[in-house]
Amino acid sequence: MFSKLLIANRGEIACRIIKTAQSMGVRTVALYSDADKDARHVAMADESFYLGGSAPADSYLKGDAIIEIARKAGAQAIHPGYGFLSENADFARKCEAAGIAFVGPGSDAIDAMGSKSAAKAIMAAAKVPLVPGYHGDDQSDALLLSEANKIGFPLLIKAAYGGGGKGMRIVENAAELQGAIDSARREASSSFGNDKLLMERYLRQPRHVEVQVFADTLGNAIYLSDRDCSIQRRHQKVVEEAPAPGLSDALRARMGAAAVAAAKAIDYVGAGTVEFLLDTLATDDDGSNFYFMEMNTRLQVEHPVTEMVTGQDLVKWQLLVASGQPLPLSQDEVRIHGHSFEVRIYAEDPQNEFLPASGKLNFLREPEQSKFVRIDSGIRENDVISNFYDPMIAKLIVWDESRPRALQRLVHALESYQISGLKHNIEFLANIAEHPAFAAADFSTDFIERYGDALIGSASSEADMALALAALYQLCARKAEAQAAAVNSADPYSPWGLASGFRLNSANVHHVSLLDNDHQLQQLAVTEVAGYYQLTLHDRELLLAGELRQDMLLAEINGHKSKLPVSQVGDDFTLFLTSGSYHYRAIQTEIVEEQASHEDKLKAPMNGTVVTHLVQVGDRVSAGQGLLVMEAMKMEYTIEAPFDGVVTAFYYQSGELVGDGAKLLEIEALVPDAEDKGN
Repeated sequence: MFSKLLIANRGEIACRIIKTAQSMGVRTVALYSDADKDARHVAMADESFYLGGSAPADSYLKGDAIIEIARKAGAQAIHPGYGFLSENADFARKCEAAGIAFVGPGSDAIDAMGSKSAAKAIMAAAKVPLVPGYHGDDQSDALLLSEANKIGFPLLIKAAYGGGGKGMRIVENAAELQGAIDSARREASSSFGNDKLLMERYLRQPRHVEVQVFADTLGNAIYLSDRDCSIQRRHQKVVEEAPAPGLSDALRARMGAAAVAAAKAIDYVGAGTVEFLLDTLATDDDGSNFYFMEMNTRLQVEHPVTEMVTGQDLVKWQLLVASGQPLPLSQDEVRIHGHSFEVRIYAEDPQNEFLPASGKLNFLREPEQSKFVRIDSGIRENDVISNFYDPMIAKLIVWDESRPRALQRLVHALESYQISGLKHNIEFLANIAEHPAFAAADFSTDFIERYGDALIGSASSEADMALALAALYQLCARKAEAQAAAVNSADPYSPWGLASGFRLNSANVHHVSLLDNDHQLQQLAVTEVAGYYQLTLHDRELLLAGELRQDMLLAEINGHKSKLPVSQVGDDFTLFLTSGSYHYRAIQTEIVEEQASHEDKLKAPMNGTVVTHLVQVGDRVSAGQGLLVMEAMKMEYTIEAPFDGVVTAFYYQSGELVGDGAKLLEIEALVPDAEDKGN
């Protein structure tokens, strides 16, 4: 076994590898970029080396520099993780030449599977089932058109050297064919530097089922369970589970044998995944048809679900095999027990086309880990999610004795996962886990496309209740702040510390102003009576009470009591309900009123023409600063900022005529944060 291992990766997979290596008594060497100098994987490793700039091309893709660091550190092996250089045959070849073990297959095996068309030719020779199609080298339009008509429609065109859905086109009929070929070629050339295409029959509702294979240098090869990865968005996996539900024992055995045959066909060594499409609409004597799709020559992101149902550590297996030792188990010794799910917690915005999010993770509370719940993560509270790398925060993995029980574990764990500071997909994942079709394992690769509206949901599904709780939190916070000030004053019993909103001859009314997650201003009037707060929302009467205990709001609404975690940074706070998280910013009432009173100052004072803008959209401006110049009756007039804020829109451009009273621009008021208040 190696005495020192270099991990040529970052984030959760680097942490995962370090944990296993250290448990085996292997010292670990981490690498870091500018963005990762304080990262979790750096803190976990025994030693670490600076690699370069934040962009992958300047750091984690610098193969020669990584090998040189391995030499300097005295590492006998390099584990590439997944992504970056994990399937780079040239890097594996350079490791081999340097006498450093590459924890993965040989460079020839990586090369063999690097081209989809070449891989399918190898699989055909090994009698691994293939979707009917064309994978040849002749790429002339005439031959492609001829072969397409032989295959029939619908047809799938794919980039031979591609991935991630790029260079992929679905063709429904012959009239669409030439345009799809031309488009796919352009995208393949742009994305992969090679415009070679392959064509296959398009399966309308397939499942994506993959098989974990392992092979050693002594000629042994086995498979370790199968996984279903059908829940995908834009060809990227979202939910994985093991074993794949609904497969007969005979079908599992056939798929496993085919996967092992695929590995042996290229003299594979180490961990690999053979991916199949399972046709849910066509049947054969076993009830399903399955076809080879591709082979991933590395450890997969979803490998933990296989570990959970087999009880094996696949990274440990990788290190054993890479050091020349035999596989720990034979095929007959592999046992599958229970069921496991994995979901990927991402910093992204499901409400906005899943745009990646970046920023500081202000608050992080993970579900409690146990034999039922596992979290693989490279992120800690207050870490920054960088825009240089994949925005995955963590992988949540659950296990139990059966699929229904494991699914219940998943739902509960997602309810317990609390994040604030940036957008995330936890509610989206919970909606998938709770969907009846998913619970029934009635799905194919179009599941998210088919049920998208229900899965993404509405950000306001419980908006009224969340808003009421947000108002209650603000009132409790005000009371706590007033009481603390009174206790620390010369007169701790002063009535000014009551924060009750007491007024002579009128009801005690509190005003709460909040900006919600959609930047909509919510202004609430709450009446205090006999220790309760009365609030009316959309004709619904709510009676509220509560108190704060550390990071918890103990709330009561119309007799229903609950405990809600709360995260607050400055004036921004997040409430965590079972249905999801809700973000608000507290706005001082007088600021809101002042902003409203100044709205007229952003309107045209007369008919005229816009001469020029003095600032740009996105600029931060101060009260009294010139924003726009108008001309009327040969006189210029400057529109000034009525308050501090950020310019968010101009409604008229230079030279345009403006009518009297027209709104000229928009400014979003700036609210001082906690740091500003302290200066």
